[in-house]
Parts: sequence; structure tokens; C-alpha cells
Amino acid sequence: MLTKLIDEEIKYIGSQLQPHWIYKNFKMQGDAIVAFIGECEVKLTEMVDIEDVINNEPIYSKSMLSFITEQFNIDLVEGVFRQRLLICIIKELLEKRGIFVVRNGDDLMIDGRKLSVSIATKSTTSILIHTGLNIDSEGAPVKASGLTSELGITDIKEFANEVMEAYAEELKDIELASTKVRGV
Repeated sequence: MLTKLIDEEIKYIGSQLQPHWIYKNFKMQGDAIVAFIGECEVKLTEMVDIEDVINNEPIYSKSMLSFITEQFNIDLVEGVFRQRLLICIIKELLEKRGIFVVRNGDDLMIDGRKLSVSIATKSTTSILIHTGLNIDSEGAPVKASGLTSELGITDIKEFANEVMEAYAEELKDIELASTKVRGV
């Protein structure tokens, strides 16, 4: 799994969740995860989560740490498992920093306020996952929490790298674990 922290600010609008976006923009071919910081505004027309569309719940964050991953040769159910794995890794890393986090499916909550947004979907060639963590919760359309504004995390880029490295290492370890057993 290739990893890259994007230095430039990118506004996440939902259209980035498309096959080969990482390859076309950052020349990273194959399974990859990238992270970037920027405003997040996903209008209903760009929403992948049909439940959010039905409930008329667009997404907005003044400042968000976004992770996009594209992974090949897996199905949607495995993609959702991997999405949940990413969420669990984020939860673990926050808890190592002394922050109590509640996970409900693919949502991370701090004192009843939403810290994350996340979706996994299938493209014609791959599985795509977007996970975003509010940095600043001001202006969010729901009760929200932010990494910096409420939790005091100021080393956002360092945290992003920790998440991506842990995710890539966990997937590598899972693959290796599958090669060391004999069939029965």
C-alpha cells in the first residue's frame, strides 16, 4: 500500500472519490492511501451515501483531514471491512493520545459529537474509501467535534502520517498472516 501526505490544501467536494484519482493526480499506481487538509463541502448531488441523500444531510467542515484510499481486486464487503479497520486504527491512535472515542459503525464520536465522516463504495475497477476528520468543527451542520478545535491536536500532518502508516502496515500484516497457515 502506497502512502502520501499531500502538502497542498485540497477542498474535498466528493468528486475526488473516483477510480484512479490518486494515480492521475499523484502518480501512485495500485493500492494507495493519501491524506490532505482542506475545507469539506459535499453537496447532495455528489453524495455516495444514499441514506444521507434521502435524509437531506449534506456534509460540511470548515477544515477537515481527509483520507482517500483506492484498493484493487477486492469486493465491496471487504472494502467496508477495510473502511472499518481504518476507523478502528484512527480510534486507537486517538486513544493513545488520551482521547476517549466512541465508535458506532464507521462513525467516531467525542462526547456525543461527530468527529468523522466515512464512506466506502465500489467503482468499475476498485474500492474507494473516503474518511474525513473535522479539524475545526465550526459551521458543521451537525453537533461536531474537531481534532484541533476541541481535542487540542495541533500536529495534524504527523497524525495523518501515523494513520496511513498504521493502515498500510496492518493490511500488509494481514496478507502475510494469510500465507503462514496450512489448509485443513
